[in-house]
Amino acid sequence: MFRQLLLSLVVIGAAAVAYVFFVPGASETLARFGITLPFGQPAEAAAGPAGTSGQQAAAPGQRGPGGGGQGGGRGGNRTMVVVTAPVLLATINDKLTSIGEGAAAHSVTVVSPASGTLAELLVRPGESVAAGAVIGRLDADAERIAQERAKLAFDDAQTALDRTSELAKANNTTTVQVGAAQLAFNNARLELQNADLALAKRTISTPIGGTVGLFQVSAGNTVTSQSVVTTIEDTSHILVSFWVPERYASAIATGMPLTAAAVALPGQTIAGEVSAMDNRIDPASRTLKVEAAIPNDEGRLRPGMSFSVSMTFPGEQFPSVDPLAIQWSSAGSYLWKFADGKVERVPVEIIQRNSDGVLVKAALAEGDQVVTQGVQQLTAGASVRLLDDPAGGQGEGRNRQGQSAGNPS
Repeated sequence: MFRQLLLSLVVIGAAAVAYVFFVPGASETLARFGITLPFGQPAEAAAGPAGTSGQQAAAPGQRGPGGGGQGGGRGGNRTMVVVTAPVLLATINDKLTSIGEGAAAHSVTVVSPASGTLAELLVRPGESVAAGAVIGRLDADAERIAQERAKLAFDDAQTALDRTSELAKANNTTTVQVGAAQLAFNNARLELQNADLALAKRTISTPIGGTVGLFQVSAGNTVTSQSVVTTIEDTSHILVSFWVPERYASAIATGMPLTAAAVALPGQTIAGEVSAMDNRIDPASRTLKVEAAIPNDEGRLRPGMSFSVSMTFPGEQFPSVDPLAIQWSSAGSYLWKFADGKVERVPVEIIQRNSDGVLVKAALAEGDQVVTQGVQQLTAGASVRLLDDPAGGQGEGRNRQGQSAGNPS
């Protein structure tokens, strides 16, 4: 333990001696803290070439071997050295990506129009049908018989009406008889229409054109007027429903372009447009429901697919600064703006923190320089110079060379 303690003291002492002799301005730095080293003065006041004394070398206005060229080298009122970074412009709220679900442009659930036994199905699932196409039939024997009976009654009533009308022209019948014949004809006509309607309900047809889905019943099943037969989907284009945050509600309008990518078709994007939107914001999620129309000319998109929808907006532009430039005080956040060799304190309001910068609201323009390093001792209006300034770099080099020459060999 004693040997380790002794070794630590030796290392600390060697480091202190090295700091004093090899670090420029070490004596002045220690002197400011009230530490005076007896062996540091001769090195700082050593005579230069030709026997010039240390006091003469350090005369005001002269650049001696140990001087820095400005205000006596590193001592006194020296110019602070800083590092800056340019201000960039960044745009936010200019793009929206949301996940939505696709649906057919038109979709109809076909149900049986009447009760009975399903006699036959005339199409297969997956086939394309036109509007009004018959896809199935129910047994219709009783309805055909009823239609024929109604047709016979209608023909008889029409013949009676015609005979009565001829007699009326010859004044061989009364007005009451003509009225009764007309009434019988009208009733017979209505009965025939009713029979035709009952027979028409024995066929199952589609009200829209599209693709036939899977059948829920098969031939021979007994169905009712509420039995679902199949669904017809018009997939000429797909409607994608998605939700957008409340802040975009005022920027979205019908007809606005967008792009959609189906999860089932990676790497492919399809251009579409906003077809409709809801008239209110959902109070629970603070979002607005929007519907987009996506063309499906090739028929590769199907209802129920999930889509990633992207939209672009003008957005908002804010200055983007290096995170190291942001400082804090009791009054809030601020930074130091560098211009013409001086710094200016600029208050900022932080808008958004990103991985590559901080977006702020401040009196900054693109290309302005803000201090990122060396901010600890800055004051408003202080003169500074950049670390990578060529002139400053040469001065530093001459200063180090002069101090090295002044040290006794």
